[in-house]
Amino acid sequence: MNARVPAEVFPPGEFLREELEAREWSQQELADILDRPPRLISEIVAGKRAITPETAKGLGDAFGTSPDYWMNLESQYQLSKVKTSNNNVARKARLYDKFPVREMMRRGWVRASENIDVLEQRFCDFFSIPDISVEPDLCHSAKKTDALSDVTPLQLAWLFRVKALASQQVVDAYSHTKLLAAVEKLKTLTHSPEEVRHVPRTLAEAGVRLVLVEPMAGSKIDGACFWLEGDKPVIGMTLRYDRIDNFWFVLRHEIEHVLREDGKASNQAVIDTDVGEDNAELPECERLANAAGAEFCVPSKELDSFIARVHPYFSEEKVLRFAQRIGAHPGLVVGQLQRRLGRHDFLRKYQVKVRALVLPSADADGWGSFSE
Repeated sequence: MNARVPAEVFPPGEFLREELEAREWSQQELADILDRPPRLISEIVAGKRAITPETAKGLGDAFGTSPDYWMNLESQYQLSKVKTSNNNVARKARLYDKFPVREMMRRGWVRASENIDVLEQRFCDFFSIPDISVEPDLCHSAKKTDALSDVTPLQLAWLFRVKALASQQVVDAYSHTKLLAAVEKLKTLTHSPEEVRHVPRTLAEAGVRLVLVEPMAGSKIDGACFWLEGDKPVIGMTLRYDRIDNFWFVLRHEIEHVLREDGKASNQAVIDTDVGEDNAELPECERLANAAGAEFCVPSKELDSFIARVHPYFSEEKVLRFAQRIGAHPGLVVGQLQRRLGRHDFLRKYQVKVRALVLPSADADGWGSFSE
């Protein structure tokens, strides 16, 4: 079979010459008709001048064609003069469409390169794929705003960063019994914000890898749970809401996924967004994890009894005394009361920040400091 030879594209002046010959018009006559300089017509016929929209409209009127006809001839001719692309633009566009390239390079997760081959290979290495055409194979089971949509590129990049950091950790073998004991130990830490610094070590002693990675704008992730090599649980958190009640609630939510081994059998990650929302459409594992988080922050029987006694007069003094009695920081009580009462402005000053207290003792990436 003979190789295909691209068709030659002629300048619009060739077609203009044919129109003039068909009508037996001279270039001067066409210039008179268009009320344009003869030199303009001569240069267009010679292929030395491009047809402008104004000229295209005049030629269309003169020859009974559309202005688009002449503009299309000009566009095709100009494009034919452009040298064949080396496909770098298309490859970069595919890369940017598939992954959050700029944000990942800004964070240092992938180093920039002017060489597209090198850049593609670095992204392949990050996502553990043989080439860009392959989808990253870390499965997911997501509770998101749109439960039918696939995991977003932002969420996927965040999840793989958590995985990379967790894979480097050396912790004890996972033990369900030890994790149950760790939950009781963690409970004793909720009375003071500073105690969050002990969380990473407490979980590591039970064989659970905790990784804190700053959320990527628009990803909406609060946390995630997945398993490395089948029996090594990982908890990832974004700390996108820097409040003591949210920290403990999300942490206990993810611990419940580990205790129930959610996603382990199917080798899937559970990605949690908007943790704490209760509605009938939530999967059972999410409802159970939410219940565990709420119970950990404030025992439901204690909270029900408190609300029944003081409703509707929830004074600051009563809340503080209740928090002291159950051994929890007031912020945890405030967080649960806000949900129950639908008043998210209630005593917000007690929802203190804890992010800066836990980051120094954790395997973390973000918030101005990126891990290697």
